[in-house]
This record gives sequence, structure tokens and C-alpha cells, in this order.
Amino acid sequence: MQIFKVIGNVTLSRSHASYTGARLLATVPVGASVMGGPEPIDPDLVVVWDDLGAGSESLIAVADGAEAAQPFRPQPKAVDAYNSAILDEVQFAPEVVKTVRWSP
Repeated sequence: MQIFKVIGNVTLSRSHASYTGARLLATVPVGASVMGGPEPIDPDLVVVWDDLGAGSESLIAVADGAEAAQPFRPQPKAVDAYNSAILDEVQFAPEVVKTVRWSP
């Protein structure tokens, strides 16, 4: 599970039937920046399936890979990233953050 920031919506002009009614978000990973570390350099855009209604600029927890398709079982869906939580706030213990070594 990783933390991503919503930067927009994705609209499909044509799609597979299993995507009917789907809400897709354009997101980028926030990486260590959520803890005060460096911002990701040129992060990849990730399209995330959203059933929770996350808005623009929201921080979300994203399950990816095989775990992303699990909420849809037994119906198969071609999903590689799923919004599993909308994060209101993220807190870390200051003493733990001070010990983190940020890689360049």
C-alpha cells in the first residue's frame, strides 16, 4: 500500500464493459514527501479505480498489483490500482522521522 495524491479524473471514450460506471482518478505517488522528505522527481501518473469518492488534491491509500482486483471478486476486473482509503491526515512520530535517511 502506498500514499498517492489525486491530481484529476480520467475519462474514457471507449472502454471494456466491466468499466461501466467506473470512477477513475489520475494520481501521483507522494513518496517520502508526506513525512517531510524530498518530493518525488518526475513521478509517474497512475490511474486508480475509486469507489470512495476522493476529490482533487486528496491523499489516498492505494493498493496495487494483484491486491487491487480483490474487492471485485468473483467478477474479474482489469485493475492494477485501487483506492482503499481517503486519508484525512497522516501522522508520524517525530522521533522516528528524525532517524530516516532520505535517499537522493
